[in-house]
Formats: sequence, C-alpha cells, structure tokens
Amino acid sequence: MRIVVDRDLCQGHGVCESEAPGVFEVGKDHQVVVLDTAPSEDRRSELEAAVRFCPTHALSLVDD
Repeated sequence: MRIVVDRDLCQGHGVCESEAPGVFEVGKDHQVVVLDTAPSEDRRSELEAAVRFCPTHALSLVDD
C-alpha cells in the first residue's frame, strides 16, 4: 500500500496529520509531507480516515 498526494489539490488543512500522526505532516509551505511512504497494513484504518476526511480530496491509497 502506498499513499498518493495530489499536490495541486492539497491546501494544508492538516486533517490527514490529525488522523494519521507519524504518517503525515503539514510543512511550512502548507503542503502535506508523507513521512512514512510504505506504512504497514495495521495503519490502514487511520489512512483510510485521512483519505476520507481530506477536505480537498488530495489523498488516495493505492494497493500494490
């Protein structure tokens, strides 16, 4: 599983960071930084929440 960020859509609201701390961080430029590019399967529910609640729909999960 990997995380895909659409940088054109991201506005840095930080919802992803609050849903999955340690995986996402909003940088000084108000763009999300993916801290864990290959998160373990046990974090799936957190990541799905981050994707679902992103106000601009800038995140998606891809199963490899």
